[in-house]
Amino acid sequence: MTLHTIEWHTIPVNRTEEREWPRMNANYKMFVGGNWVEADGGKRFDSDNPFTGRSWASIPHGTTADVDAAVAAAKSALTTGDWPAMSASQRGALLRKLGDLIVEEADRLAEIETRDNGKLLNETSLQIRYTAQFYYYYGGMADKIEGAVIPVEKPNIHNYTRLEPIGVVAVITPWNSPLLIAAGKIGAALAAGCTVVVKPSEFTSASTLALAELFERAGFPKGVLNVISGFGHEIGDYFVGHPDVGCVAFTGGTSTGQRINEVAAKTFKKTVLELGGKSPNIIFEDADLDNAILGAVSGIFAASGQSCVAGSRLLVQRSIHDQVVERLVDFAKSIKLGDPMAPDTHMGPIATRPQYERVLSYFDIARSDGAECVVGGTPLDGDGQFVQPTIYTGVKNDMRIAQEEIFGPLLSIIPFDDDDHALSIANDTLYGLASGVWTQNMQRAFRFSHALQAGQVWVNMYRAASYMTPLGGYKRSGLGSENGKDHVYDYLHKKAVWMNYGEDAPQPFVQKL
Repeated sequence: MTLHTIEWHTIPVNRTEEREWPRMNANYKMFVGGNWVEADGGKRFDSDNPFTGRSWASIPHGTTADVDAAVAAAKSALTTGDWPAMSASQRGALLRKLGDLIVEEADRLAEIETRDNGKLLNETSLQIRYTAQFYYYYGGMADKIEGAVIPVEKPNIHNYTRLEPIGVVAVITPWNSPLLIAAGKIGAALAAGCTVVVKPSEFTSASTLALAELFERAGFPKGVLNVISGFGHEIGDYFVGHPDVGCVAFTGGTSTGQRINEVAAKTFKKTVLELGGKSPNIIFEDADLDNAILGAVSGIFAASGQSCVAGSRLLVQRSIHDQVVERLVDFAKSIKLGDPMAPDTHMGPIATRPQYERVLSYFDIARSDGAECVVGGTPLDGDGQFVQPTIYTGVKNDMRIAQEEIFGPLLSIIPFDDDDHALSIANDTLYGLASGVWTQNMQRAFRFSHALQAGQVWVNMYRAASYMTPLGGYKRSGLGSENGKDHVYDYLHKKAVWMNYGEDAPQPFVQKL
């Protein structure tokens, strides 16, 4: 089990205050076949707190041998022992029990996640509690998975379908919301009767390793859920291409998703990929501007812009452009950056050092493309990976800051003249994950909801999600969709069974049509 030791020291908070910050030195282990294990070879790596810049946890440095062990454990649990012998209702009961344990441990899991990725504790606390709902939902679905009897036109034939587990599911999660993003994948796969091996991002492995403890406590059979840690560039291809993996579910960057799809295709694996975005958030002149301003802020500055659905392109009708810019600049100046554990902090740090450096590089890119920075545009002085809320005007849709996913608090504001112009700009992107529309005109709202090339359309709201609602993308934003009742079928084979109860002998050289 995971052991924690805590000592206290003082660090600056919000650059002007000081409070006691607990330094938690945690040595995590991988969870394979129901056992807590070190990596093959015993190597470890540090996980850094992006707010303090210091290591706070030690994570096993997994290898291909660990992939083999985890997949073997999952394969064994899939075909032998208690898991395949359980009824669907029994599987569902385990998932619901897991949800109860997540609620009980929500504060601890949220703190672990905030230490690992710097997201506000206010939000991780909410997300972890909401994560339980995925397991309740899919626990309820486990015994609602049904085949069908087909009334074929042939006499004396009983024809029906069965839905069977697709096999071992490889779940690969990103660093921005590890447990929330994993929940839909794991919940749906286990409801389908599959077994799972999870590999979280090397930057945020701790919360997923801690979650494995709850699977153990809930009473899942050994090998049903396995968690390995390690570096994607070292074990990712091997994991995805493993011959005993039947499906790969991934959330992350588009380039990584493309690589996963290429590797999986070599062995004809199914993939479910939720990838990047460059989402348009469109404000019309008839919008409720108070709400629209809040929606624009939520779309790009919440989670420091580190969201796949970030509304990083704000399309504003020209008649209200200057007013919207002025209000957003004033709002951005009021945003408080600092300790993600503090309840009054609005924005925490960028989660990883490579991502922090990537975000900073776009300041020069925007300048060279001719965009005008009206607020922000620099890192925050002092310790921590902080980037100021940044807004650019004078942006053309073909600029790199309007076309490339930045994954940080950088907003590009683009004016438009009329509905057709807005729709043309909105759809002129390689991505199609999410979009927002702010208008009081319901005819326009329906038109844009249908015409926008995006998997999610929010009208007079932004950045909402539900375990019941599909999340997927158009174009380079992914393959398939997650969440909702249909996601279970991503992890199922459909088998057709033909039974002849007649006495006639078949004609051996002619197909029975």
